[in-house]
Amino acid sequence: MGFAKEFKEFAIKGNVVDLAVGVIIGAAFGKIVDSIVKDLVMPVIGKIIGGLDFSSYFIMLSAPPPDFKGPMTYEALTKAGVPLFAYGNFITVAINFVILAFIIFMMVKQINRLKKEAPPPAPAATPEDVVLLREIRDALKK
Repeated sequence: MGFAKEFKEFAIKGNVVDLAVGVIIGAAFGKIVDSIVKDLVMPVIGKIIGGLDFSSYFIMLSAPPPDFKGPMTYEALTKAGVPLFAYGNFITVAINFVILAFIIFMMVKQINRLKKEAPPPAPAATPEDVVLLREIRDALKK
């Protein structure tokens, strides 16, 4: 019974719950950024470069099977079991990472900007007996 109680205390701690929420939101955010890169950024970059699709950049590491009659595309060759060196897919993932890192940087920067630095706490009022003792001290100095 001690293990169950200890696990319950661990699972209910604020840090664990915050971490779980962060992971869930991070996964959803990752899907959003992946869509931004795949559906918005990469087509623009492909258009600027000349209509190239990075995912179509690969090197076949072995010949396709003799009975393969499909197109020589990444998807078709992967389904046929041909080993591919897919450096174009890596370029897409790298661009995805850079955009994600930039967006997170901008979010953290804005959050830090919005956080106002708390003013220093006002000094506590000096107790009356200390004030009286100081007055006595000052009077004795004269």
